[in-house]
Amino acid sequence: MKRTCLSVCALLISALAGFGQENNDFYDNTPEKRLTGVLRIEVRGEVADPGFVDLGALPRRSLIVREARLENGEVAFIGAYRYEGYSLFDILKEKVVAKKNQEEFSSIVDLLVAVENRKGEKVVLSWGEIYYPAALHRIVIADRVAPILPKEEAEIWPQPDNMKLVCGNDLVSERNVEAPTRITVFSAPVRLGGKKGLKPLYAPGLQVIRPAGKALDFDPSKAQGARRIYSSVFYGRGRGFHGVQQFSGVPLKDALKDDSLQDREMLRRGYLVAAAIDGYRVAISCSELFNRNDQTEFLLVDRGESREGGRFSIFPAADFFSDRALKAVTSIQFLSCCQAIPAPAEGR
Repeated sequence: MKRTCLSVCALLISALAGFGQENNDFYDNTPEKRLTGVLRIEVRGEVADPGFVDLGALPRRSLIVREARLENGEVAFIGAYRYEGYSLFDILKEKVVAKKNQEEFSSIVDLLVAVENRKGEKVVLSWGEIYYPAALHRIVIADRVAPILPKEEAEIWPQPDNMKLVCGNDLVSERNVEAPTRITVFSAPVRLGGKKGLKPLYAPGLQVIRPAGKALDFDPSKAQGARRIYSSVFYGRGRGFHGVQQFSGVPLKDALKDDSLQDREMLRRGYLVAAAIDGYRVAISCSELFNRNDQTEFLLVDRGESREGGRFSIFPAADFFSDRALKAVTSIQFLSCCQAIPAPAEGR
C-alpha cells in the first residue's frame, strides 16, 4: 500500500511539474481545484438589510498563503497555496451597518464579525481587519485552490474539498474554517462611561480585564521591553491628514502575553476591547493581535506623565486609517465571540 501511495504521488508530482510554462509568476504553475459549496452566504446581525449574498455576483480575489495549525501545542506546517474566491470586504460592502449601540457609540471601530459553518464552528474577526488595513482583500471565502510547490523538492500538499474561509494574515491558520454558511455582524457588548471631548485627555494607568472577568492593574514595566519605532503618514477616515508622526512603543501582544492564554480557542474566537477615558473604544481580534504573519504590530506607547493623550496609547501599524489609534487607554478587556453573538432581531 505504501509503495502504491508513493507511486501515485510521484505521478502527480510529475504531472504538476509539467503544468504551465516557465515564466516570472511562481504561483500559477499548478492546476486549480474547484471546491464544493454553494455560492451564497447569509449575513445577519447588526445590518439594515439582513439576508443572503450571492457570491457569484462579486469580484473574484486571489491570495497566496502558507498554512499551519496547532498540534499538541506546536505549530505544524500544512502547505503553501494560492486561493481564489470572494473577499469579506466585498461580501459585506452593501450590508449597511445598523448598530445596536448607535446612541452610546456611533463609530464602527467596535464592530466584529463572526463566521460560522453548519458544524457549529465559529471564528471571529474585527471589522477593522476587514475594512481598515492598508492591504485589502486578504480575507476570502475561497472556491478554488492550487498548491504552491517547491521547485526542487518532491512535495505534495493536502487540499481541501469544500469552500473555505481563508485569513491571509494569520500565522497559524486556525480561523480557516471549511464550508462557511453564515456571517453575523455585532458590536462589542460592553457599556462604558466617559465623556466625549474631555480636555486634557489623560488617564494615569489602565486595567486589563482577563477572560474570567478579573480586573488587574497593568504593570507599566511591561511597556518598557524591546521597542519598535514606526513612522506614519497619519490619516483618519473623518478628518484626514494628521501629519507625519513617529510612534515608539512595544508590541501590544508582548505587553499582554501574560494576560491571555494563547490557545486554539483564543485564536479562533477571542477578541479584546480597548477603551479610552472618554468612552472611545476599539475592537481587535486576538488573532490579528497575537497571530500576525506580516510583522506589522499594534504598538503600546507609554507617554509617561504627559498630560496630552497619556499615559498609554495604542497605534495600529497595519491600518490605513488612524481610526483605531487610541489615546488615554483606561482598560483592555478580553472577550469571546461565543458569549457575545446576538440573536437575530424579530422578523429578520
